[in-house]
Amino acid sequence: MEKDLENKVVISVVGLGYVGLPVAVSFGRKFRTIGFDVNARRIEELKAGQDVTCEVSQEELKSTQVEYTSNPQDLKTANFHIVAVPTPIDSANRPDLSLLQKASETVGQALKKGDIVVYESTVYPGATEEECAPILEKASGLVCGKDFFLGYSPERINPGDKEHRFTTILKVVSGQTPETLDQVAQVYESVVEAGVYRAPSIKVAEAAKVIENTQRDLNIAFMNELSLIFHRLGIDTQEVLKAASTKWNFLSFTPGLVGGHCIGVDPFYLTYKAESIGYHPEVILAGRRINDSMGFYVAQEVIQMLIRSKVDVSQSQISVLGLTFKENCPDLRNSKVSDIVQAFKSLGVSLQIVDPLADPNEVETFFQMAPTPLEDLKPSDALILASPHRVLVQKGPAFFLKHLKNPGVFADVKGVFSPLNQEGVKYWRL
Repeated sequence: MEKDLENKVVISVVGLGYVGLPVAVSFGRKFRTIGFDVNARRIEELKAGQDVTCEVSQEELKSTQVEYTSNPQDLKTANFHIVAVPTPIDSANRPDLSLLQKASETVGQALKKGDIVVYESTVYPGATEEECAPILEKASGLVCGKDFFLGYSPERINPGDKEHRFTTILKVVSGQTPETLDQVAQVYESVVEAGVYRAPSIKVAEAAKVIENTQRDLNIAFMNELSLIFHRLGIDTQEVLKAASTKWNFLSFTPGLVGGHCIGVDPFYLTYKAESIGYHPEVILAGRRINDSMGFYVAQEVIQMLIRSKVDVSQSQISVLGLTFKENCPDLRNSKVSDIVQAFKSLGVSLQIVDPLADPNEVETFFQMAPTPLEDLKPSDALILASPHRVLVQKGPAFFLKHLKNPGVFADVKGVFSPLNQEGVKYWRL
């Protein structure tokens, strides 16, 4: 049965970013797989065995037979299409489906009778059938549910996580009809070692995806609010959490900056849909407001500590280390470290920004200033470890102390080090 499946199914993966590439590589070990991306430079890099997202190693790229292309005509040979393009939000925190719509049009032009289109991109409940299906129909001239069929399988890729991978995470799958669900499940089961969970409908699968990250967003928001409270009470939040975690059912979450293209974005897809049906969500949006304020809060705390240390803030040297939205990941999208940097730029202080993982050109575009190489870091009045990449943490506290003036402030945002007891140095963490 499995060999028969391999012979019948030709996979296409549309969008080869943090989500799509691991999917394509995994399927490419078993099926003929076409990896499509509109970015021709990305295609050339992958053909050369390089993944700038660092999600797939050179060895993994060599172990698979993916046909990389930026030519949409090549999609016509596939009969099982997986769409894994980004679904960001706009400046007003509304869903931006433009990339999904363009991808649907591209896939639609390649559709044949009997084809299946599975979406992995995060959307609000109903978007696959209400937004994507009409575009596929118009572009193909075919009828959805009769000539071709839809599926939805929410992505669970965690950028930078080398333990929880595409093949080791239980995969939720759904299909437009019972027969479609069976086919989608069989295809994914053939490569996902952890197996699949069959959702009863596409809308259920869409909703499950969007609440996974919304739940995490709310839990982190609660931790951040606790941090705001405990700092005013003169209590170390990390010590409070350590004590509370001794209870068997206490949930393990910590305060931090919430950015990126998932946790900081997905809740707005749910709130948008809720408001479109006349319900104003309160808890979800309250959590978003707290998390979106934390970058400015970090900068404010550092400024206050410099003032208490009698450092002239206007003449100070500030350094921010780790600029990406999370540690051990080169992705700058929606990084809340930008709020910290912006707060200090507005004061006109001398500023250094450092990230050994992020592309220097992308850093300069995103932050509107050139990054400083780690080896050229000058001594600073305040050092802020915002995204604690492994390569930075491994240098140990001595490295950070060496690059601090005395008096100085070390803001260890995520608390990866123990409080430093050195005269003249003020240590702070969320």
